[in-house]
Amino acid sequence: MSHPDCRLNLRPLGTPRGVSSVVGPHGVGASPGDKKSKNKSIRGKKKSIFETYMSKEDVSDGLKRGTLIQGVLRINPKKFHEAFIPSPDGDRDIFIDGVVARNRALNGDLVVVKLLPEEQWKVIKPESNDKETEGAYELDLPEELCGSHLPQQSVKGYGDSPDVIIEAQFDDSDSEDGHGNTQNVLVDGVKKLSVCVHDKGKEDADAPVTKDESTSMSQDSRALPEKSLQRSAKVVYILEKKHSRAATGFLKLLADKNSELFRKYALFSPSDHRVPRIYVPLKDCPQDFVTRPKDYTNTLFICRIVDWKEDSNFALGQLAKSLGQAGEIEPETEGILTEYGVDFSDFSSEVLDCLPQGLPWTIPPEEFSKRRDLRKDCIFTIDPSTARDLDDALSCKPLADGNFEVGVHIADVSYFVPEGSPLDKVAAERATSVYLVQKILGEWFGRTIIRSCTKLSYEHAQSMIESPTEKIPEKELPPISPEHTSEEVHQAVLNLHGIAKELRKQRFVDGALRLDQLKLAFTLDHETGLPQGCHIYEYRDSNKLVEEFMLLANMAVAHKTHRTFPEHALLRRHPPPQTKMLNDLVEFCEQMGLPMDFSSAGALNESLTKTFGDDQYSLARKEVLTNMCSRPMQMALYFCSGVLQDQTQFRHYALNVPLYTHFTSPIRRFADVLVHRLLAAALGYGELPDLESEALQKQADHCNDRRMASKRVQELSTGLFFAILVKESGPLESEAMVLGVLNQAFDVLVLRYGVQKRVYCNALPLRSHHFQKVGKKPELTLVWEPEAEGQEQVQQVVTIFSLVEVVLQAETTALKYSAILKRPGTEGLLGLQDKEPAAGGPQA
Repeated sequence: MSHPDCRLNLRPLGTPRGVSSVVGPHGVGASPGDKKSKNKSIRGKKKSIFETYMSKEDVSDGLKRGTLIQGVLRINPKKFHEAFIPSPDGDRDIFIDGVVARNRALNGDLVVVKLLPEEQWKVIKPESNDKETEGAYELDLPEELCGSHLPQQSVKGYGDSPDVIIEAQFDDSDSEDGHGNTQNVLVDGVKKLSVCVHDKGKEDADAPVTKDESTSMSQDSRALPEKSLQRSAKVVYILEKKHSRAATGFLKLLADKNSELFRKYALFSPSDHRVPRIYVPLKDCPQDFVTRPKDYTNTLFICRIVDWKEDSNFALGQLAKSLGQAGEIEPETEGILTEYGVDFSDFSSEVLDCLPQGLPWTIPPEEFSKRRDLRKDCIFTIDPSTARDLDDALSCKPLADGNFEVGVHIADVSYFVPEGSPLDKVAAERATSVYLVQKILGEWFGRTIIRSCTKLSYEHAQSMIESPTEKIPEKELPPISPEHTSEEVHQAVLNLHGIAKELRKQRFVDGALRLDQLKLAFTLDHETGLPQGCHIYEYRDSNKLVEEFMLLANMAVAHKTHRTFPEHALLRRHPPPQTKMLNDLVEFCEQMGLPMDFSSAGALNESLTKTFGDDQYSLARKEVLTNMCSRPMQMALYFCSGVLQDQTQFRHYALNVPLYTHFTSPIRRFADVLVHRLLAAALGYGELPDLESEALQKQADHCNDRRMASKRVQELSTGLFFAILVKESGPLESEAMVLGVLNQAFDVLVLRYGVQKRVYCNALPLRSHHFQKVGKKPELTLVWEPEAEGQEQVQQVVTIFSLVEVVLQAETTALKYSAILKRPGTEGLLGLQDKEPAAGGPQA
């Protein structure tokens, strides 16, 4: 296989569903079958519910003058009438109250908003929780923050790791953003962003919120201090419809059988309440749907929104297809992929024709004169045991002067993807799936030809690292080509491990950050594909070995391409944490007496490393605090160097380096293919890709969008598999640590499974419960009903960092599960041995 190489000489070592019931800030709308609604439409033109969008010219002018603000819309999945956009100054989010104010924009859309008069701003009670003022964020940690070469949650096997901090659950092989494992999975799709908890008016997250709990203020509230108001706005324009406008859900007949609408339309009810209900033509529906609607009660459909008029509570859509029965893995997965616009269709014959047709493919003779021949070198891959895409290999050659020549060999995918070809176009559309140079004595970039002598798994490499002086039995290793011995490979792995440890140590001395979070891996049944069990994925030295050299290669390529093409380099930046959320976290840690330093990425990493002991309670508290620290983190972004004027914005916060890019995973990331082309041009192998800075930035933006969609899909897939596991093998019991306390509920991190859930007081057999603040710390006192007559009641105090025992149990509807608190005093984790999902089985 031909490879571009990087060789380094180193020294040794809402509404959606609520649209029908919310037509305006002060009124209740009619459902489609309501007689008033029918009569109104017959009498004449219906009254507009939504405002007409502003013109492009007025929007452009308003953004320039600062009278309008743009941002990505986030709709709270638990309270779909609440939406937010980030404040440009990094302060508290701007609040958008209700479906009408959202003006037909959907979650993820890039919108333009106009601030409302101050008397209509949201009042924040002194005891309010910032969960209310920031909504529900979804974590966006870059994989570099989280670690690399982590398992993907799929039947096919382990993939790589997440995209640093917030993208941790994804598939990157470089841990750029400091996140080691994936973030906690919130199966309901909510990643709660707030750090402090405790909101007096907050009860069931799904319950309707009364006016005095959330939205506008009364006339005399203008005298309130500025801090107690949250700027509120309304959407006046949609700059870019980022949401796919596709949803999964269920079909229902309209309520009023006598209405005109009943004869033309069915009602599509999306599973995601942030998407509106949709009228779909009956001609799109199954032929017997009208006569036998109950036959389709549990059938999952996909619907696409085609229009949403100003005078309608509901959107108009087309039914795309029937997926199958709700609750089954395949239809649920296809629904997730479609909702996030992930193209999973087969490649066309036109695209496949771009690939080599004669298999097995052999390297054309002319390539040997253009590349350095390294086929005799001891080069090998280290990947998950079930990996099929082998795009990186390593070598480590001792030199006569005592130094080592380390080779990072990356598959030359750009050779097979000519610019402008059909394959290039479809790859571009799908897009995904302290500086250490001073430690390097020299570097060489070039095209090579290699022959991997063996395919090591992480387990193979780990056993070599753990047995440095013992010969690994041949039967425990994969086949090795006869030119090399197992001892030669073993020694190369040990040398790489020694160098990687030094590189890693120096990275953190130089100020890098890593936020390791619990990551689930599943064991699947070979026949059914259903999850049999799960475990927390362990990130070991063999993973770290590969990660260090991938990071090093990515940084070296970033500097090489930027040095050669300062206006056309495709780089990857990671902005600092969001100011408001970081300040909230600082305040929280001060209240809790935690000596945390948030002044820089390195300071935060040192605080997390040194603050906690190694006992069970301390480790659990570290997990919770790591979870909290991930929330203010921003997403890492691809960008073109010629578009950003300020080079300080090029920096990668988590890695704490001035320049970074993605080069090492071209098989599954199109951004890496673009970087390969740039590097080839920088080395004189080809022309600079025919792209202006703005065009390259557009491709970078698309890669960012697809990467985010990929991340969300993987999170939802993990949630789906875990929900099925709870349903099939539950109830599951685990210790959990409290990370937030409200007045009638509290949030926990379930330590055995790494999921975050809310426990509601009204779901527990309590005699009473009482919320109070002790100083500034929220505290919930639970008084349990006696188990038997004559027994004394049991009192339990729940506060942040309390260690509790919870039971995860499946709900009767759909694929959801809930967490309930175990009664204190119950011996151990009852039934744990019986209920524990089976170990073993294929890893996914």
